[in-house]
Amino acid sequence: MMRILVVDDEFPSRQCLRRLLASTGGDHELAGEATDAFEAIARCRAQPIDLVLMDTELPGMTVEEATRQLAKLERPPAIIFLASDDESNPAMAERPVAGCLLKPVNEDQLREALNIARRLALPRPQHVEKEEEMAAETPQRAEISARYRGGVRTVAIADIIFLQADQKYVNVRHLDGELLVDESLRSFEREFPDLFLRIHRNALVARSRLKGLVKLTDGTTRVELLDCDDRLAISRRHLPEVRRWLRERDAKTTHRLSPRRFDPRVDQQRR
Repeated sequence: MMRILVVDDEFPSRQCLRRLLASTGGDHELAGEATDAFEAIARCRAQPIDLVLMDTELPGMTVEEATRQLAKLERPPAIIFLASDDESNPAMAERPVAGCLLKPVNEDQLREALNIARRLALPRPQHVEKEEEMAAETPQRAEISARYRGGVRTVAIADIIFLQADQKYVNVRHLDGELLVDESLRSFEREFPDLFLRIHRNALVARSRLKGLVKLTDGTTRVELLDCDDRLAISRRHLPEVRRWLRERDAKTTHRLSPRRFDPRVDQQRR
């Protein structure tokens, strides 16, 4: 029996999902409800949950952070995202994701997503887990290469300013120009989580190149980057996470640069 947790801050949405889960039948049951990500994580810690139906616009915590927290649990659940529009469709993150359904959800869509989630909830073979462990231990690349004008061009990871999805390729903007690579944004995000920050479903920026934010007259917010005049758009869903990261970075910088108070007793001890 697959145990399902519904996470949505709107009562009508939770009520609709309860009704749909009851009508789809099958080997699943409603294990509980939560109104925000904090409550959802606490419930998943307290009881076995196989699947979380999670709204993508929860108060207090971004869906990306909530997904990361759920992935750290001893028994992480599979996830089905519930989005109000295509823009709020999150990147498929650390944990196998059964899909993303657009609201209002209908019975057929939910039944199909539950079937996928049911397969994800099955115990994985030991050889698959071993392969994942080995992949996690693979060292990060120092550079990337791609075909360029009949040859091969190599770009150092440290020289990348931003990466932007371009149909089935990724456009790598670096200090000396641009390069198209046949990789996904998600693969870069997985391999270099400390180097790149997602600002949009189609863009990652180098944390070291992120100068700040600028709000335009039309109400949209864009990033200002070092060594690049391009101002990339930030989606509403990623804006809180970007702002939080900038605050933490600035706080660390201020602390590191703040003058040390002179204490003759301490200086005497050091001598």
